[in-house]
Amino acid sequence: MSASPTPGQQASLRPTHARHVVLALVVAAYVLTYMDRVNLASAVPVIQHDLGFSMITIGWIFAAFRWGYAFFQIPGGWLGDRIGGRRALSIVVVWWSAFTSLTAFTWSAASMGLCRFLFGVGEAGAFPIATRSLSGWMLTTERGFAQGVTHAASRVGAALTPPIVVLLMVRFGWRTPFFLFGLFGLAWAAAWCWYYRDTPAEHRHINSAERALIQNSIGDRAAHAQAVPWRRILRSPSLWTLSLMYFCYGYSIDIYLDWFPKYLTEHHGFNLTQMGIYASLPLLAGAAGDLLGGSVSDRCARRFGNLKAARSAVALAGFVLAAIFIVPATYTHSSTASVLYSCVAVFGLEVTVGVAWAIPLDIGGEFAGSIASVMNTFGNLGSAVSPVLLAYFVGLYGWNMPFLVCSGLCVIGAILCLGLDANSKIA
Repeated sequence: MSASPTPGQQASLRPTHARHVVLALVVAAYVLTYMDRVNLASAVPVIQHDLGFSMITIGWIFAAFRWGYAFFQIPGGWLGDRIGGRRALSIVVVWWSAFTSLTAFTWSAASMGLCRFLFGVGEAGAFPIATRSLSGWMLTTERGFAQGVTHAASRVGAALTPPIVVLLMVRFGWRTPFFLFGLFGLAWAAAWCWYYRDTPAEHRHINSAERALIQNSIGDRAAHAQAVPWRRILRSPSLWTLSLMYFCYGYSIDIYLDWFPKYLTEHHGFNLTQMGIYASLPLLAGAAGDLLGGSVSDRCARRFGNLKAARSAVALAGFVLAAIFIVPATYTHSSTASVLYSCVAVFGLEVTVGVAWAIPLDIGGEFAGSIASVMNTFGNLGSAVSPVLLAYFVGLYGWNMPFLVCSGLCVIGAILCLGLDANSKIA
């Protein structure tokens, strides 16, 4: 008769939590991505006064980031798949953090636009590479939650940014937030490079129990570079449906990320302090939507055993909710009610995000980064078009038109959700 394991032996059999530390580092990266991109939106009223930029000029500066971000999604995803998440994510975070800080030294529309474009080039790789980095670590039943919590973190970062930027601007001027935020990114890159490894097998802080848990869920992942099967990826109907859906999301969410602070000050008459508070509320609601969408989708998949339905139904519900609540947010005469309706609308939009980013993990395997990069390219083409069109729409028709267009795109996004298929494996 064999002896029972000692308490120490039992403890040694419990899985470690290295994958959760990896997830926490990715969460921190997502916070930084949105702090660095939303700081400009929060500083716009002061920058316009200081440098004399028109609304159209600001629209093109916003768009410069989005075009850089959109064009370099696929190269960024490819870089992650070729050299691994440890090196690739370190490189792109250092790049975009440098240009975040350099934005503080711009003096004209051209210099700021160029700096924001190059900042976008760096941030383009963030989400595809991070998705690839998680693909070899997160259990299949944790993917929706992982994507939900990471994107929730990005919205929390965006929500925290307006009051922080306003506080720093009041005391030190509008240039200080850009410089400081860039330094935060450099510190994160050092921590990532020190802790993360491309596969659990390479990691020093994981025990055999957690390694087996991961392997049993997702199988072995190769540490060496593999050729990306672009022909197979680009022939996937699931990828194109997902990408078009994400275009609708990208166009819509950009209004709240780039223009909502300006909307509150110009259309609703909020002062700078009020704007710093109220501009944060829809983004906090969006963070809740990210958490709920990813976790509900995972739970439905576990309970009903139908991954396709679990992903598409949750995304569909999010788009429908957004489409409905954008309308009263646009037409109400109460400034407070408009913000509250907008909170529900952004909550609905963000419910779709955990699902959208879980699907590249579901269908992509080792090439999740490249698949996510195609999807995010389309999302950011929508975001690139959005700020310039909004500036022209406002000039021609007033502030209502951009939001009505957004509501219509949410309806189209809901229809596209019916064609999502998380079971259609590409790799």
